[in-house]
Amino acid sequence: MEATPGQPGRIARHQEGYVTDRFSRAVDQLGSDKLDVRVGGLHALWRVAEQSARDREAVISIQAAYLRTHLPWPPNGPEAPAADTPTNDIAPLEARAADSQVALTGLGVLCQHREQFWVNLSATDLRRADCDGLWLPEVNLDRSCMEAAGLYRANLTQASLVSVNLRHADLKTAILRRSRCALADVRGARLVETDLRDADFTEADLREANLRKADGRGAIFRGADLRLADLRGADLSTADLRQARLTGARSSGQTRWPSDFDHTAAGVVVTDDPGPEPPPLLQPPGMTAHHPPLSSLP
Repeated sequence: MEATPGQPGRIARHQEGYVTDRFSRAVDQLGSDKLDVRVGGLHALWRVAEQSARDREAVISIQAAYLRTHLPWPPNGPEAPAADTPTNDIAPLEARAADSQVALTGLGVLCQHREQFWVNLSATDLRRADCDGLWLPEVNLDRSCMEAAGLYRANLTQASLVSVNLRHADLKTAILRRSRCALADVRGARLVETDLRDADFTEADLREANLRKADGRGAIFRGADLRLADLRGADLSTADLRQARLTGARSSGQTRWPSDFDHTAAGVVVTDDPGPEPPPLLQPPGMTAHHPPLSSLP
């Protein structure tokens, strides 16, 4: 059957109107006082963005605004854990704010194909958030709290992480290439086999961080605190270590240093190489790892 004149245009307008209606209804759901309705709205927006490239940027902006509004840092809502709550007493984001975890996951998936540059997630409360495998390149996370967040294999290329709290975060095999991490608190974080090439850790606090086998070529650690960090097998051959504090940091014969850098004079302790890294332990949803207290805490 041949299409009648004007039929393709009518079909396109009908489909466009259908998508617009779904978009509007989904946005309306985000204002509900019922959690399941908000979660449904966020999933609906996610589907709209996957099916309509024209609406993808708007959905990403809505997801980012939703997170900034519902998870401000410092926290100010009665249901949010206080800023000084111990890490081990904080529930995973999925358990304490399921809607926000859905918004974060959707954003981290849709950002693989976005056109806009900086996405604003600054000053958000992402403690114990599940960001494993998410794409967050060129995302502004300045001054956010991501304590004990899961960022395994996350893509944070050129992300801005200035003054972010990443204590005890799991960044194993994540990509932080060319990211800005100046003044960040990375104490006790796990950066095993992480891509840190050309990242800027100026004056960051990396005490007790695990950087085993990390690729730190071209990274800037100027004035950074790396005391008690595990640097065994890390490649720091072209890193900037001027004014970095390294007393008690561990290295091995596999650690690569700049040719003009005397690591023993800097107080680095040479120990045995740990060998192959064990496979990641996959935990059931809602489980939390127990983090021992940091000796570098006040």
